[in-house]
Amino acid sequence: MLSEMKQYVRFVNEESPYNLLDRRIENEMLPLAIEHGVGLLAWSPLAHGMLVGAYEHADEYPTGTRAANRGAFYADRVTAKGIEVGKAFVQLAASAGISAAQLAVLWCKDQPGITAPLVGVGSVAHLEDLLPVMEMTLDDGLRAACDELVPPGTHVANFLNTSGWMKTSTG
Repeated sequence: MLSEMKQYVRFVNEESPYNLLDRRIENEMLPLAIEHGVGLLAWSPLAHGMLVGAYEHADEYPTGTRAANRGAFYADRVTAKGIEVGKAFVQLAASAGISAAQLAVLWCKDQPGITAPLVGVGSVAHLEDLLPVMEMTLDDGLRAACDELVPPGTHVANFLNTSGWMKTSTG
């Protein structure tokens, strides 16, 4: 590694799924990262579109969504409760005068211990919508409203250990 050759401090980070719908990394992973100075990159801050109102029902995947395009790996994460919370989240964002995507990324970005959210955009318009988040700060009122939707450390959709290679078989 270049850092070893040059005797630089080594770059260390963890990538974990983290969004308002699955906050379980707040129980152990985030405190550990904070305590040991490990950067934490959070993937799926939009919860595969549930936090922006992309789904109406847990068993119907609109064209263009990750669940429709990429199969069970993504579809297994789409839950009725996640969709219900997502709809309330969209309304919360609108009442704050920002897009749901902005609020989802802002919420993730401003959580203690998060180095940066990882966001994949499907268009230049999506990118342009998210760029202002870099200059925003999540206020205490919005943070509390989000905590009411999904309390810290809990989840309403499972983004952890849902990959096929992570699942164990009993048979």
